[in-house]
Amino acid sequence: MAAQKHDRVELVWPGKATEVERVSLPFQTIERVNEVSRSLAGQSRLEGRGGTFPDWWPEGWRNKLIWGDNKQVLSSLLDEFAGQVDLIYIDPPFDTGDDFSVSVLVGEQTAKSDAIAKQPSQIEQVAYRDLWKGGVGGWLQHMYERLTLAKELLAPSGTIYIHLDWTTGHHARLLLDEVFGADNSLGEVVWNYGSPSGGRVVGRKLVKAHDIVYAYAAKRGDHKYRPYYLPYSEKYIRDWFRHEDENGRRYQRRQRRDPDGSTRWEKQYLDESLGVPASTVWTDIQQVYADPRAYKARTKSEVTGFNTQKPTKLMKRFIEISTDPGDLVLDFYSGSGSTLVSAEEAGRRWLGVDLGRFAIHTARKQLLTVENCHPFEVLNLGRYERSHWQGADVGEQIGEYYDFIIQLYGATRIQGFNHLHGIKDKRMVHVGATDAPVTADELMLAISECAEGSTLALDVLGWEWEMGLNPSRKDELAHFYEVDVHLRNIPREVMDQKAVDAGDIHFFELSVVDLEHTQDDRGLVVEIANFCPAIDEYMSQKVGDAISRWSDWIDYWSIDFDYDGETFVNSWQSYRTRQDPSLSLISDPHDYDSPGAKTIVVKVIDIFGNDTTRELTVEVE
Repeated sequence: MAAQKHDRVELVWPGKATEVERVSLPFQTIERVNEVSRSLAGQSRLEGRGGTFPDWWPEGWRNKLIWGDNKQVLSSLLDEFAGQVDLIYIDPPFDTGDDFSVSVLVGEQTAKSDAIAKQPSQIEQVAYRDLWKGGVGGWLQHMYERLTLAKELLAPSGTIYIHLDWTTGHHARLLLDEVFGADNSLGEVVWNYGSPSGGRVVGRKLVKAHDIVYAYAAKRGDHKYRPYYLPYSEKYIRDWFRHEDENGRRYQRRQRRDPDGSTRWEKQYLDESLGVPASTVWTDIQQVYADPRAYKARTKSEVTGFNTQKPTKLMKRFIEISTDPGDLVLDFYSGSGSTLVSAEEAGRRWLGVDLGRFAIHTARKQLLTVENCHPFEVLNLGRYERSHWQGADVGEQIGEYYDFIIQLYGATRIQGFNHLHGIKDKRMVHVGATDAPVTADELMLAISECAEGSTLALDVLGWEWEMGLNPSRKDELAHFYEVDVHLRNIPREVMDQKAVDAGDIHFFELSVVDLEHTQDDRGLVVEIANFCPAIDEYMSQKVGDAISRWSDWIDYWSIDFDYDGETFVNSWQSYRTRQDPSLSLISDPHDYDSPGAKTIVVKVIDIFGNDTTRELTVEVE
């Protein structure tokens, strides 16, 4: 009996499911950046890079930074971008079983002349968890679903690069063969970044000094490819380009054979040589180290504090090999934003996706450091993602949603009330809906029901808040009933099962920001007069004695000088970076085209990644 022939090799794991759930959820715009230029000295420019949009910039296009689960985001992108992405680069979790952190600066360095000079402190926050239910099988299912969707987004001439190491690289290779086809493999790149100070032995094994990047084409042979050349080494130049002509140009003599079989000598000039064609082993790109003690001069300027950050030089090389100017680049594990910065600097359009709030916040700051960064917008799936996650639109599912949030908050579920859902430490608890912001009217109903029950303390948990509903407005509403009310954010992490399982869910109370403004012939100026977060035990333990002044709580703030009631347009911003931890608390002057009442919205992001929004109405003369 003849042996059975198999057309392909398939990787199998417990619980493997090849049907990928698809949703199409509408995106919500959180913020637009560099869209307009209305401040006299702001960073934003209407025309984008170099004063004008390049020829390849599509009319009305904005690059997109998307906060959300990348499976739902990729599925939702298909409606507009199926078959249009020219390059995908991803640096996904490696299934290490570890938690990876981001180091956040606190405060800034004081002058040496101060009585007590102070260096910026830092706190560690979890950026993402590389631990999978079901072990490597859970990791493979996660990757299979996302790679399947990514394949549909890839253009016919597109290429995908997936960055891994020894932990799961061998599994991923078979997975990529299955999803993209073994015939479409373009090989692998070994990124040999070395190890600082020779490294150290960990776990009785050789010192890790390289990663692997697998490359696959949507269709091999149709994929874009631009040869990439590296400079000759000094030794090669010295050994081979030994001659100089009368003009001082260095050259080497090479023997050429003509079609008739004769040979001749010709000069190859160094300044006309392309260099050495890049191989599959790259040794010339230095790693970026989050630890400041391992800073290298070539990478210090891009350090963000993410301990898995990759250097932009690495991504730029892939971009230059596989795309043309104006092509679309996607990274759906965008982390600190290095791929997006690389695409921006290389003149490519980009889409970036990440689940973590620190990733989105860090990427936004990194992009703002790019000179003349093109317009981009920050998006999420917002209420649609939350409703899909919990299925909390009607019926018994609403009760299950209340049960879940109340349990995570550490409260006890109660029944028999219209607007109260739990009790914790003698404080009643109201939970806001998944698909709408908590409004002032909703708050008043919960306060009044609380007062009727003779319980004069209330915690309100909400995903979003009606514009203008801040701690000051809350106190005004609660004053009549003499109810002590706290407003707390429901963190997006409640939708991340890993964070839930780790018990790493924190309901931060809304902060108070006090603003002042002045206007003269130079324009209108906004100043943060005070910022006061509601400090809980978790925050106290994290910051220790790192806070020396109230402004140390602030990492970033931005202003929309002419809010339209729908989308926050970032017209001016100030933020801390590891290279410059200073923060301006006074905005640049802003000129208006006409007098009248103007709505100003200020967004403040604290060192824990929490947003606080404050609205002002100003009469402009």
